[in-house]
Amino acid sequence: MNWNAVAGRFTPPARLAVIGDPIAHSRSPQMHNPALQACGIEAQYIRVQVPVGRVAEAFRQFAACGFLGVNITIPHKFEALDAVDVLDPLAKQLGAVNTLAIREGRLHGYNSDGPGFLRSVKEAFGVEVKDLRVLILGAGGGAGRAVAVQCALAGCSNIVLANRTHEKAVGVMFEIRDVMKSVGTASRAGKAGAVEAIEMDDVHLANQMGNSDLIVNATSLGMKPTDGRLLPGDALEARHLVFDMVYRAGGETPLLADARRAGAKTVDGLSLLLHQGAISFEHWFDRPAPLKVMREGLQNAVMA
Repeated sequence: MNWNAVAGRFTPPARLAVIGDPIAHSRSPQMHNPALQACGIEAQYIRVQVPVGRVAEAFRQFAACGFLGVNITIPHKFEALDAVDVLDPLAKQLGAVNTLAIREGRLHGYNSDGPGFLRSVKEAFGVEVKDLRVLILGAGGGAGRAVAVQCALAGCSNIVLANRTHEKAVGVMFEIRDVMKSVGTASRAGKAGAVEAIEMDDVHLANQMGNSDLIVNATSLGMKPTDGRLLPGDALEARHLVFDMVYRAGGETPLLADARRAGAKTVDGLSLLLHQGAISFEHWFDRPAPLKVMREGLQNAVMA
């Protein structure tokens, strides 16, 4: 690929990108380009498909072409972790990099997944994660693990991890216990913070719902209309807060449909994408992101 030609064929020139494999579905350009224009920044944000195993090479090429930063999505977040020069402590703890800032040729790696999740919960529900009892569906690794670690770092004292492969959830459970100890988290009863790993089946989930305030879907289930239910049909109550990290254009996920019927408050993955993007913008430009403009860009992209 002629990287200089790629960067130079746009007006204004391409200086930011999102990489993945595949990547054509990404709506990040529709969110970031209006933000760049609103802030008077002469740069354009593009999609670039990068094959597995070539992330480090892509980062070097971006730096050589004068790029300011890159967002990293599936499946490159773990590969990016080893491809940066300077790794932010939170990205190290979360075990993945999804934001790259290029400063004087140096590659700085960050993770906006966890902080974006916290901002999304606060905006959607008006509460802090630390004050909630959290049930995470699909907590065996990846996004679920990142959410669990971020919740523990934020001071959440009651976390339940559910996963189809129970052994993976158990492994994350031991990690979260260590995080809770490191931040001195205490439960509502004044004891050490509690974290538990359960089987992700109807019986175990139903038993946990009464002790949960926030339910987070960190699985990929819900992207397709044919995907089944994640929770037993009568498990959700009006008092529950439901965060589905999946977003589906043109319709709600089965989990959000069940939550709406139960009268529960909900938010989908579009909110997470928005706040992740805003945090990336802040890393690149050291200024507040124009959140309203970015939100409108995303909403227009989904409705198109």
